[in-house]
Amino acid sequence: MDKFVIDGGRELKGTVKISGAKNAALPALAASLLACGKTVLTNVPNVMDIRTMRRLLLRLGAKVEFADGRMEIDVPAKLKCEAEYEIVKQMRASYYVLGPLLTRFGKARVSLPGGCAIGARPIDLHLKGMEALGAKIDIVHGYVQAQAQAPRLKGAKFHLAGSHGVSVGATINVMMAAVLAQGRTVIGSAACEPEVVATAKMLNCMGAGISGAGTPVITIQGVPELHPCHFKMIPDRIEAGSLMAAAAISGGCVTIEECRPDHLTAVIEILRKAGVKIAQGDEMVTVEARRRLKPMEIAVAPYPGFPTDMQPQIMALAAVCSGLSAVTETIFENRFMHVPELQRLGADIKIEGNTAIVKGVPKLTAAPVMGSDLRASAALVIAALAAEGRTEVNRIYHLDRGYENWERKLKKLGAKIRRVQVPM
Repeated sequence: MDKFVIDGGRELKGTVKISGAKNAALPALAASLLACGKTVLTNVPNVMDIRTMRRLLLRLGAKVEFADGRMEIDVPAKLKCEAEYEIVKQMRASYYVLGPLLTRFGKARVSLPGGCAIGARPIDLHLKGMEALGAKIDIVHGYVQAQAQAPRLKGAKFHLAGSHGVSVGATINVMMAAVLAQGRTVIGSAACEPEVVATAKMLNCMGAGISGAGTPVITIQGVPELHPCHFKMIPDRIEAGSLMAAAAISGGCVTIEECRPDHLTAVIEILRKAGVKIAQGDEMVTVEARRRLKPMEIAVAPYPGFPTDMQPQIMALAAVCSGLSAVTETIFENRFMHVPELQRLGADIKIEGNTAIVKGVPKLTAAPVMGSDLRASAALVIAALAAEGRTEVNRIYHLDRGYENWERKLKKLGAKIRRVQVPM
């Protein structure tokens, strides 16, 4: 088990490139199962979640080669249609194979998922969508057993919103299931995130008939079969936002390349209001923050609103802003697990319901802290960059799930950070 050792108080400066989006690459790997033959994906980040999904595809019977951001997935005519607990427990996104296996082979058996411990995150909307397409769903001994009731799933019209609002995962999974269904499917209350749009573009590249991705209503005209394709992953907007927060908290000036500012509108708006200077081009942003920032008021929301996956990182920044900031979490009921750890670094944070009230302090001070999930770990690294003294961030395996070579990127920008192996 590794940890980061960070000596804080150094300005970040220079240029850094963003990796491909993990949350677009994971469904892309699953989508490759929809066609027999070799699909090639590029700009794929080499992070733990991607390696876990690769192992799952290998278990299902695909051949997968991965090197230097390029993944070649050779899918045979027949696949094993069971995703076992041993792998699925490690990562929620393993569940993306349900839709492709069900629609292509008429059946799937997938273990109930694992992943970050940040709330209930139910899969009911995934199953609701599959049932609407004509699948029979049973949950037996911790596995979802899905069976098509006819040779092909059947197109349908339905809404995917639930008690937790819209669902990116369910939208993508059901969209993948619908591409080979007979007839037309209309998904209402669809998620609009860039990762949904990217998945739809890849599926269309494979021969699917999808329109409306990026809007609340997605229409899919089913086709008999798909073919393999070449597809490049979009940049990781959450990594870009995280590095923007890191640059701002350090009081430095950083240019972030190979990103999509149009995917970061809500983050850019919040940072600008706080006093961060931001210049943007088509595929780059420059972030400069030489003075203490003003307080922020943030409520997370589905895209194009402020992303829940940026909430912990922006709270770390708010910890050293002047005045009172308010950070409201509306999507996950348990996404303040980073708060006690930020408090160990000297942050003044109080929780009132689903809102964190952050009273900015002049400086943070070093302490040993522990990551509880992917984005919480990123928030602790960001806070440690500004903390006076040497901070140890433990359990960074959470961070390794979704950030590619982060210590190298931060070190390149001037951070004093090193990875240390902790004896078991």
